[in-house]
Amino acid sequence: MIIISEKNKSSMDKIKLNNLLKFLIPSGLGILLFMTPIPQNGSLTIPIALLTDRFIDLFMNILPQAVTLIVLISAVLSVLYKHKKINFSSAAMSKLFDLSKSWLAIRIVGAVLSLLVLLNLGPEFIWSEYTGGLLLYDLAPILFTVFVFAGFFIPLLMEFGLLEFVGSILNKIMRPVFTLPGRSSIDCMASWLGDGTIGVVLTSKQYEEGYYTKREASVIGTTFSVVSITFSWVVIAQVELSHMFLPFYMTVALTGFISALILPRIPPLSKKEDSYYSCREKQEEKAESKTYNSFTWGLLQATKKASQSKGLIYYIKKGLNNVLDMWLGVLPVVMAFGTIALIIAEFTPLFTILGAPFIPILNLLRIPEATEASQTLIVGFADMFLPAILGSSIESELTRFVIACVSVTQLIYISEVGGVILGSKIPISLFELFLIFIQRTLISLPIIALIAHLLF
Repeated sequence: MIIISEKNKSSMDKIKLNNLLKFLIPSGLGILLFMTPIPQNGSLTIPIALLTDRFIDLFMNILPQAVTLIVLISAVLSVLYKHKKINFSSAAMSKLFDLSKSWLAIRIVGAVLSLLVLLNLGPEFIWSEYTGGLLLYDLAPILFTVFVFAGFFIPLLMEFGLLEFVGSILNKIMRPVFTLPGRSSIDCMASWLGDGTIGVVLTSKQYEEGYYTKREASVIGTTFSVVSITFSWVVIAQVELSHMFLPFYMTVALTGFISALILPRIPPLSKKEDSYYSCREKQEEKAESKTYNSFTWGLLQATKKASQSKGLIYYIKKGLNNVLDMWLGVLPVVMAFGTIALIIAEFTPLFTILGAPFIPILNLLRIPEATEASQTLIVGFADMFLPAILGSSIESELTRFVIACVSVTQLIYISEVGGVILGSKIPISLFELFLIFIQRTLISLPIIALIAHLLF
């Protein structure tokens, strides 16, 4: 029970009704859209995911072409800007196209691959339904649509005091347990109930605005951008263990919690600097006065933030900038890295070779069909659904359960979340992503194997 002192009551009395409403109404709408579970086809989803699905159903026939056009525009404008053929009056647009040579090359590669896939040109391994075709026709349209709704509606979570309120209440838990500010719990919830990419977008925006350090943004992006409940159901169904969804998801949740305790405390995440984005001023989570409880202090900070909110036109413009930033900056990276990773996974033995060292570990953990299972452990770096596809042919239910759980707890897959992280401002390299992916696998595997042996 929250006890409000006389001073707290006095402070609560000072909160203006219009500021309280500015906090409650937009924040409540944000919670409704991003964090309120609703039943859909026998599983749970959230309204923003439902909107995304409806949008995709309506425009699926043109979304691959739209994605290709955007990736081409991104590459062409970046080249023209680099060679000083065009200029932008907007500083935000100039920054979007001011790239290093390596990132410019990635955008060009993404554009070329998108065009080849759309037109079915070049070798089949590029545009196959399991490589570039999977990206352009299945995953990229989802990202395209998620970016639209996230870009315009994420300000409801960020701009009207919800993060300040939640941050104040949860800071005393998140700091000592996960070494993170309390507001990071919102990123996790948005991912858990919606989509991991929503969590990455929210984290990147807060990092750019000075609320997270490089270390905090890196930890949140790779540890708290969790797989949604809906997609977890798809994974367990693929390995024909739908009847075990509850123990499966409880296993995933426990393993994810333990991973979140360990990973921020070991390199490379622990070595990230606690400095802020560029020269942005640190947006302090102000020290809570000893005379206020966390609820009162959070409400005071939330209404103060809400009182600084601007008009509708401002948020429409900001939303449009958010969408363009994600479309032009992230989609080319996902198409480039995702397509190449899937080509390697499907047409080369690289992931099989990389998975070989896991065979003795799996044998030690008494996992049946260890050789077949080892091939699924690394391939998840390319795409999270690949382990479930490969593992579905394994006879042992115990092994299929382990594969499904590990694939969900690994979190980082280049075809979507990993690509979005690389395309965002979060300061993590491709090598660091792979290293964190391996760490997550090594932490998760023994925990999941132990639970699997208890269940089967």
